[in-house]
Amino acid sequence: MSVENAVYLLLITSIVLANVPWILSNRLFMFIRIPTKSFWTNLIEWFSYFMFMGLISYLLEQKVMGHVKSQEWEFFAINLFMFAIFSFPGFIYRYNLKNFIKNGK
Repeated sequence: MSVENAVYLLLITSIVLANVPWILSNRLFMFIRIPTKSFWTNLIEWFSYFMFMGLISYLLEQKVMGHVKSQEWEFFAINLFMFAIFSFPGFIYRYNLKNFIKNGK
């Protein structure tokens, strides 16, 4: 796998996983069926996906480049905020658009 393909894979996977907790309102970690999720449950699930993406990124960098460059705290802070930005469409759907669609009908 080339570096360019690895970057595209990480971006697409990050965007999908960042939105899953907000869009699937009756599933925990995509598989466990629950009646409803609170905001805090969604946030914990979202952060778990962020950590999972960090692991995938680490392993993919090791496989593609052969080594993993050490990073400082700024790198992780930027990644956290980028993951938050990726989750914005799902968050808006869950807390604003879904209620707007229900009340509009």
